Amino acid sequence: MAAHSESKIVVYAALAGNLLVAVTKFVAAWFTGSSAMFSEGVHSLVDTGNQGLLLYGLRRAARPPDEAYPLGYGRELYFWSFIVALLVFALGAGVSLYEGVIHVLHPVEITSPMVSYIVLSLAIVFEGGSWWVALKSFHKTKGKRGWFQAVRESKDPTSFTVLFEDSAALVGLGIALVGTAASQWLEMPVLDGVSSILIGCVLAVTAVLLARETKGLLLGEAARPELRRGLERIALSQPGVDKARTQLTVHMAPHQVVGIINVDFADGLSSTEVENTAAAIEASALESWPEMVAVFVRPRNGALVVPTIGRAPTPA
Repeated sequence: MAAHSESKIVVYAALAGNLLVAVTKFVAAWFTGSSAMFSEGVHSLVDTGNQGLLLYGLRRAARPPDEAYPLGYGRELYFWSFIVALLVFALGAGVSLYEGVIHVLHPVEITSPMVSYIVLSLAIVFEGGSWWVALKSFHKTKGKRGWFQAVRESKDPTSFTVLFEDSAALVGLGIALVGTAASQWLEMPVLDGVSSILIGCVLAVTAVLLARETKGLLLGEAARPELRRGLERIALSQPGVDKARTQLTVHMAPHQVVGIINVDFADGLSSTEVENTAAAIEASALESWPEMVAVFVRPRNGALVVPTIGRAPTPA
């Protein structure tokens, strides 16, 4: 629950910051006629919508299982995170590249550049605050792993999605600031369009990275190795169990895992004893691993012992 609440705090912080920045950027773009500023406004507006989608995904993923979805709705968060990646690419990168090309072909001189400098400086402060909140949250889950490894192994798309978007926003703001200054000092309005194209490229790369990571989560990634080995140890600790091997584990949401374990029971056990041992394995697994929401025990004869114990998934 604490991880769920922290994810929401990160998203809310990013939403508030991006909404304020988007409004100021569009006002500045209207005053100055800057293509880079308009692209940055679109970027912030898309990011604002993306945070709304992530919050919607968090709420939908927290719904309890029902007859239609017996394993819950956890993967809705992964679905909406993938939609966010598509929007960053289609709207953020697409509009920025289009605006950049138009202003390269038909350069427009920036008026009142001081307005752009003030707005971009304030935007860097606001975006920097949101980025710092996202960075601290992700750092807590990163542990001793490298940054790239932590992103690859993360099961919570809200953590790295907000961090990626805010990082791209800060890079884009830097490009817009340099482009505006170069356009004014060198008296080359075409550089404003070039910076807009560069911003579009940054957003396109960010979108591809987000889509790549969320695709794996949407398809169904396995739980971390220590959890899989832990299930085997729990099963082998039960009397009457000769061998145990985790067949599969899959994340239904960041903190919702379903597992299937193959178990070789000792000869001579009655069906009642097999069922009781399976129930003991399930109970111990759920107690040892809070993220486990269901454990299916599969005896060597191939029959699947449906869990007699279970719990509603914790919020995604």
